[in-house]
Amino acid sequence: MSAFAKDFSKAMSQAGTSQFQEVIRQELEYSMKVELDKILATAPSSELEHTKNDLEGFKKLFHRFLQEKGPSVDWGKIQRPPEDSIQPYEKIKARGLPDNIASVLNKLVVVKLNGGLGTSMGCKGPKSLIGVRNENTFLDLTVQQIEHLNKSYNTDVPLVLMNSFNTDDDTKKILQKYSHSRVKIYTFNQSRYPRINKETLLPIAKDVSYSGENTECWYPPGHGDIYASFYNSGLLDNLIAEGKEYIFVSNIDNLGATVDLYILNHLMNPPNGKRCEFVMEVTNKTRADVKGGTLTQYENKLRLVEIAQVPKAHVDEFKSVSKFKIFNTNNLWIALSAIKRLQEKNAIDMEIIVNPKTLDGGLNIIQLETAVGAAIKSFENSLGINVPRSRFLPVKTTSDLLLVMSNLYSLNAGSLTMSEKREFPTVPLVKLGSSFTKVQDYLRRFESIPDMLELDHLTVSGDVTFGKNVSLKGTVIIIANHGDRIDIPAGALLENKIVSGNLRILDH
Repeated sequence: MSAFAKDFSKAMSQAGTSQFQEVIRQELEYSMKVELDKILATAPSSELEHTKNDLEGFKKLFHRFLQEKGPSVDWGKIQRPPEDSIQPYEKIKARGLPDNIASVLNKLVVVKLNGGLGTSMGCKGPKSLIGVRNENTFLDLTVQQIEHLNKSYNTDVPLVLMNSFNTDDDTKKILQKYSHSRVKIYTFNQSRYPRINKETLLPIAKDVSYSGENTECWYPPGHGDIYASFYNSGLLDNLIAEGKEYIFVSNIDNLGATVDLYILNHLMNPPNGKRCEFVMEVTNKTRADVKGGTLTQYENKLRLVEIAQVPKAHVDEFKSVSKFKIFNTNNLWIALSAIKRLQEKNAIDMEIIVNPKTLDGGLNIIQLETAVGAAIKSFENSLGINVPRSRFLPVKTTSDLLLVMSNLYSLNAGSLTMSEKREFPTVPLVKLGSSFTKVQDYLRRFESIPDMLELDHLTVSGDVTFGKNVSLKGTVIIIANHGDRIDIPAGALLENKIVSGNLRILDH
């Protein structure tokens, strides 16, 4: 066979493959449409409109999912961001604040992502209702921070909570307790999308209900859903009509994400006269953050790259602290008018995150999700600001909870700041074992939170309890072997100690 004939035959077989794939795609989309229509037909009239919106949004996401194959970034095109595209916080702070900071604050809306449950910490209900400090919950601290701002500057900064169907009812019940606080609180719900069977790629839900055994059939599709949900709720337009210009978005469990007046001033009064539509706070990676999404330059735009998008051969390079020095804190400042413009043009482009899960009965499903920061490339004049680590204080585990409950931090008007008595600004590394995973078990094991001002590293494993007024300094490792129990006595001082199974205390 001639070389030409070989090439021709190869091209024909490839064309055949792609045509075949296109037929399969069309069949899958058609089957999905049929199933979604059946689900929609079960919706009561009161839920029809927003169920329709949700399923339309899901249909678009599913269509894109079928089009995309493999990692969504071409590694060869990834470059370090230009110097001026990520500004050091110190430079922004050095500009100082104008006299009219109150009028600048009145253009701001604080949005907290409140869709998550406390299940990973063994709690029922919304994560934002877990007590983190002196009986105050994440939500209490958020309200206290904004109320303090409004009182100090005589402003009207509202709080907006993006709830999910998992958290909405419980959150709304608790909001009544803030009715006399000086903060207007609004809520809207993110979408509710159907989980799909990994094998058939069809929804596992048969009707629209999501209570009882149907709870597992639905999911909130990640915080990238904020743009469409915020827009569809009507709240975006109302806030623009009130003269609001920027939202400050963050995870409700990031206790470091407080309103920063210097960043806000930089947005409202840019030094070059050209406003940013999107600012992402990033901070320097440590070895604990190697999986965090990083800002890169990609096709002449700032782009957030997450570990899931990286081709397998380059994952180690992506995790390198020397090449990619920063990661996304998910503290974002976004122009309301830009969200409206892009949403109306259907021009917000976010990579799809495919999240595989196994349900209690053993069924393998996938969830299609998006991340709020991934939209950075759709906005004009985006900027990264490299902020101090103190603006990233997430509480994902009881190990994090121990840090924020301890004397490492002091609480003032809802904000946590590192104690001045700590000689160095880094946070100790704390690893509590599986006996401490659930909040109630963790609380039972500490009669009082130890003094940790001089702690560098704490590892605790097994059945361990702490008496009152324990002090931990340097590196402390406590390991109770299976079947053993270790009770650290009240008033004990452990400095550079390893405590092992039979309660021997060794110098470390």
